[in-house]
Amino acid sequence: MGELANQESAAPTPREIQETWPATVSIPIAAAAFGLSRSHAYELVNRGEFPARVIQVGQRYRVVTASVLRALSES
Repeated sequence: MGELANQESAAPTPREIQETWPATVSIPIAAAAFGLSRSHAYELVNRGEFPARVIQVGQRYRVVTASVLRALSES
């Protein structure tokens, strides 16, 4: 749970994302950037409607950080 744990409770700014996030992050971390709950984020992933690019690595989902920044800049 150490991955950017403080990010899950407050929406990070695009600058914070760009400067501190790795190339990919977990669904809950990315969800925080969009103001989404963990459960709603996973629902969107399962429907193929998450607002950023989601890739599957093994049995885990990862969200591409660049796509989070792109989606936030479009909104």
